Amino acid sequence: MAVSAQPTTGKSIIYIVQAANAPEGAEALIVGSQTEGTWTQEQETVDEQTKLGRIVGYGAKSESFELSLYAQRKDGGQDAIQWTYDNESQLKVWRVDLSQKNDNGKYDCRFGWTIIENIESSEPTDGFVEISTTLPVLVRTVPGEIELSDDFIQAANEILFEKPGETTGGFENRKQPTSTP
Repeated sequence: MAVSAQPTTGKSIIYIVQAANAPEGAEALIVGSQTEGTWTQEQETVDEQTKLGRIVGYGAKSESFELSLYAQRKDGGQDAIQWTYDNESQLKVWRVDLSQKNDNGKYDCRFGWTIIENIESSEPTDGFVEISTTLPVLVRTVPGEIELSDDFIQAANEILFEKPGETTGGFENRKQPTSTP
């Protein structure tokens, strides 16, 4: 009996990043407190009229990622985004689908080099500060796969098991793995 495919939920998609200034061998960082993400692929068309009719063809492609998140101090992923903007540099981005592992026991993802088009901070008096950013992709994204540890996946879901006495203070003091294994 064939297993029916389940739709992918937005909660199962996370974005991890790495600033261009990260040293070789550095690990990628979760963008903390993500609320939404959008991956847009666009295809222009060339449309010309001739004496014999219409000619339609493919034009330039473009892609971008848009992220919305709650501002979180000392979050490595958010800091990488801000550093990239401040220094007019580039940011590596992985869009990872955590809904299930592929046949290789890894997670499917898309990878692309981006720059920061904008960072918008919405600061309501009765809610959390929300950050929105647009990341235009340089050239295009490419499909691939990535291996992530269970601790990393738990951190993406913001729930970590801890042993008695492992931390002190409230939820905000919890340990958060901030990088890929």
